[in-house]
Amino acid sequence: MEMSAASVQPADQAQRAFAPMRESDLDEVARLESTLYDFPWTRVNFADSLIAGYCCRVLFQDGVLVAYAVMMCVLDEAHLLNLSVAGSMQRRGLGRLMLDHLAREAALYGAERMFLEVRPSNVAARAMYDAAAFQPIGRRPRYYPALDGREDAIVMSAELGEGWRAGFRAGSNEAMNEGTNERWRR
Repeated sequence: MEMSAASVQPADQAQRAFAPMRESDLDEVARLESTLYDFPWTRVNFADSLIAGYCCRVLFQDGVLVAYAVMMCVLDEAHLLNLSVAGSMQRRGLGRLMLDHLAREAALYGAERMFLEVRPSNVAARAMYDAAAFQPIGRRPRYYPALDGREDAIVMSAELGEGWRAGFRAGSNEAMNEGTNERWRR
């Protein structure tokens, strides 16, 4: 099969845009979620997150929804509840882009620290969080459902210092800023 130059673009030439997750995104978000996890969030879980006013974001690349995330902020803390990248788009830095985007939004909101849980078996996510200066601070026994019972969660946190408030890390562009100045609600 022959590929044209237009069909093979370096990742840095792709058109990317963050946006608030909307009701119209929920079917695609739930579809992606069901392809990624044995125990996925449901469409209702995502809809409830929107209703609750959580920071729900999607990332489009060349017009296609490729990543999504849900984060809750209370006082000076942010809690990352879900960050997922479409299977075919994983290991291209999109998870890190979404994480950086959310950390910046949380810092602008006033959060000083971000927390998350991650499965010990999710080696790729753990490596991403390690690279983003998240530190393990505890463990929640039997937190996640698993095919063979339950799996612990590693609890991690990171300080959201001035670097997050100042802007995106190296490699950002103006298209990445779309939707970042608003608060949690659309």
